[in-house]
Amino acid sequence: MLSKQSFILCLIFFFVTAFSGDSRGLSGNNEQKNISGFSGIDFPNPMRFGSVSSSTSNDCGFSSPENKPTKERTGENKTVKFHLKRRETTPNHETEKTRTNSVLELNFRDLTRIQTLHKRVLEKKNQNAAKKQKKKNKQVVTSPVVSSPVDEHQSGQLVATLESGMTLGSGEYFMDVLVGSPPKHFSLILDTGSDLNWIQCLPCYDCFQQNGAFYDPKASASYKNITCNDPRCNLVSSPDDSPKPCKSYNQSCPYYYWYGDSSNTTGDFALETFTVNLTTSGGSSELYNVENMMFGCGHWNRGLFHGAAGLLGLGRGPLSFSSQLQSLYGHSFSYCLVDRNSDTNVSSKLIFGEDKDLLSHPNLNFTSFVAEKENLVDTFYYVHIKSILVGGEVLNIPEETWNISSDGGGGTIIDSGTTLSYFAEPAYEFIKNKIAEKAKGKYPVYRDFTILDPCFNMSGIENVQLPELGIAFADGAVWNFPTENSFIWLTEDLVCLAILGTPKSAFSIIGNYQQQNFHILYDTKRSRLGSIVEWEQ
Repeated sequence: MLSKQSFILCLIFFFVTAFSGDSRGLSGNNEQKNISGFSGIDFPNPMRFGSVSSSTSNDCGFSSPENKPTKERTGENKTVKFHLKRRETTPNHETEKTRTNSVLELNFRDLTRIQTLHKRVLEKKNQNAAKKQKKKNKQVVTSPVVSSPVDEHQSGQLVATLESGMTLGSGEYFMDVLVGSPPKHFSLILDTGSDLNWIQCLPCYDCFQQNGAFYDPKASASYKNITCNDPRCNLVSSPDDSPKPCKSYNQSCPYYYWYGDSSNTTGDFALETFTVNLTTSGGSSELYNVENMMFGCGHWNRGLFHGAAGLLGLGRGPLSFSSQLQSLYGHSFSYCLVDRNSDTNVSSKLIFGEDKDLLSHPNLNFTSFVAEKENLVDTFYYVHIKSILVGGEVLNIPEETWNISSDGGGGTIIDSGTTLSYFAEPAYEFIKNKIAEKAKGKYPVYRDFTILDPCFNMSGIENVQLPELGIAFADGAVWNFPTENSFIWLTEDLVCLAILGTPKSAFSIIGNYQQQNFHILYDTKRSRLGSIVEWEQ
């Protein structure tokens, strides 16, 4: 009988070789959700690296230094801010075998997500003709309405918590939201690679375990179903084999989303009020109701969502949380993902709207999103990589490695829902070979770990000097990653490259592990992505 580790390895091999398969049988608007875990993996103090480490005490936020006066902003969209905070971490005493299995499962789920994203591109190509026809007849979909208009001469902040899911065995990040009337708290997974916002709803016919009570639409005075004859119903998929397909105009609009790793959500597409806490520059706080937010009320939900109540999409499509709030905050949002090594009292912010201090920072580095093309998936944030740097040396990777093919395959996206980063071949081979070359003779190579490569035995070595990685973009921008963003410690003495490869026809993905402690700005109006590696207080 195969061991658990061997079985997972076989599955990983199957999914890697399946990337080039067709998309027949895949339902519309499928979004692969990565349910990756850091459970059982030790993260020793990053100061063991010889490079400058990210702060473990200061806030990972966009706020101005205390001695810098805050400017009043007038005549502009409001800036809304979400605090990010880590949960208390419990000491972990699991064995090296358990840690190895955790990384295997993390990789397996990441690869499953990538496979589904690749299938969505193929599906996008097949649906283009039909979508073009639908656009000609498409009715206007209204945006949510802020019931209490914000004073244009007030500077406001929207405050909510966002936490690392590491203590729940998850590689994702969680955000608290207030939903319904009266408003109640729900913790949702943050995902820039998907659009639909959804919450587990009563009656729950088949639901996973979550922290806290399920959302009850009957207990909310502001809940409204979207019917099948509503044009907004066309924004979600409803395949014939869903539990409640559209059969009449007045029926509640059903949705069905399949995430590729046996995770899925099915229920009613509906409208609800999301409550935001607007804190003015004077320190006062007021609640505002954002009405008619489109979301999924999920009655059948399966998957390992690590205690979350659902998912909050930040993709580019019209259903995402960020797109639906554009009337309130404009066309930009930014975040800094909390460092896995940070103190539990470290907080940061997810900001909706322009942050003048961030935009004026001299180290802010922009790269353009890839211009819209016929077969690109509307949800994803595509960027154009030119090459990779290892220890400051530009690798001679063929530039066509990063190109998007005519059928929409390939290219690079930035995604908060994938944990590690994955680069299409032959880029990954170039990266790992160069790292092995620079580490040769300094650190013993550890060859018994079958997934991450290369790995090094650091037993007895106090000051680790592994090469830093960087991404050079086609428009001249460069991201330089701190060493702790590119390598993962499996034990106190074993460290591995936290990057893997995918077939040339698949995506390259910049995952959330590499995004830690970067302040990342999504500016959809100017079609650009900004980043700062550290905020100097």
